[in-house]
Amino acid sequence: MKIGVIGLGRMGGNIVRRLMGAGHSCVVYDANPKAGQALTGDGAVAAASLSELVTALGESERTVWVMLPSGKITEDTIGQLAGMMKAGDTIIDGGNTMFKDDVRRARELKPKGIHYLDVGTSGGVWGLQRGYCLMIGGDSETVSRLDPIFSALAPGPGTIERTEHRDKLDARAERGYIHAGPAGAGHFVKMIHNGIEYGMMQAFAEGFDIMKNRASDKLPADERFDLNLADIAEVWRRGSVVTSWLLDLTASALAKDGKLEAFSGSVEDSGEGRWTIEAAIEEAVPADVLAASLFVRFRSRQQHTFAEKVLSAMRLGFGGHVEAPKK
Repeated sequence: MKIGVIGLGRMGGNIVRRLMGAGHSCVVYDANPKAGQALTGDGAVAAASLSELVTALGESERTVWVMLPSGKITEDTIGQLAGMMKAGDTIIDGGNTMFKDDVRRARELKPKGIHYLDVGTSGGVWGLQRGYCLMIGGDSETVSRLDPIFSALAPGPGTIERTEHRDKLDARAERGYIHAGPAGAGHFVKMIHNGIEYGMMQAFAEGFDIMKNRASDKLPADERFDLNLADIAEVWRRGSVVTSWLLDLTASALAKDGKLEAFSGSVEDSGEGRWTIEAAIEEAVPADVLAASLFVRFRSRQQHTFAEKVLSAMRLGFGGHVEAPKK
């Protein structure tokens, strides 16, 4: 299939590479021309403008994947595309957009006959090698028509053991992607995913901080332990019930630098954690852990502990998120 991709940053460029590796054709555009030119050697066609990208996709059933930061830049880009595309075309937002914006956009584009899909995309900077876990919102017909795109981006079943009793359930989930529901559902599920991520990261961070501080001279001498955190993270990776990719990233960071001195511990939040808490408030659902983990990130920008350094190390590992420079 032929698809346009707008936004060639940490994830967008690798999405293009993975699609082309599976035999799809890509027309690409980025505000930085060098980003597009860098992909021409892999077979992509680099457009000099949005209009040039749309034209290069042909005349019918054109599909454009927008992979930009949430907010004004995504809103403006989709607005411009809506003015260039026609009935039967599809716009996909693969960034971390607030799900309510997806509901609105789909409603606004429907009278024009333009399909709108929201795709929660997880995989970070490792997506090219590992594939992307995809949570898709939109109408079933369009999702089915674009299945070759989603299938190419998804990780596939890999070596993960099958879950029992799934024989009558959607096989796409076992391959790493789902049609979550109508417009907005994809980003809603991804939003909750990221909210949970905050809580899991915080639990690891606090646990390693407690272990680090067991050597404190404020404790009785015979109750002090100078623990090797890198070894603990490594052994937990092998057979323990807390095994996870987040633990893998923590083990890697600690093996490289046991004190995580390269990190200040100032931890940003990219929006999804806040939106998850807002959704919990709307639904009157208690979310004690997720709310606390979000507020810790706020506090980390004022004072830092070893726990926040662990958080920063994980964020760099999975998403390439570099700490904001000190003000």
